[in-house]
Amino acid sequence: MLVIGNPSMSLNKNKIFGYAALIMGLLGVAIVAVGYFLYREYLVGFGLVGAGFIAVAWTFNALRGRV
Repeated sequence: MLVIGNPSMSLNKNKIFGYAALIMGLLGVAIVAVGYFLYREYLVGFGLVGAGFIAVAWTFNALRGRV
C-alpha cells in the first residue's frame, strides 16, 4: 500500500472547517479594511461583502463537529 505523507497528520473534516472559517474570516476583515482605507466612496458595498464573508466563516465554525 502506497502511503504519501504522515497519516497521523491528516486533515479531518473538523480541521478543514476550522481552516476554512479562519481563512474566510480573515478575508472578510481584509475586504472591510480595503474598503475603509482605499475606497471610502464604496465603503457600504465593501462592508456588506466583508460582513457576508464573516457570516459564512461563523457558519463554518458552528458546523465544526456537527457534520
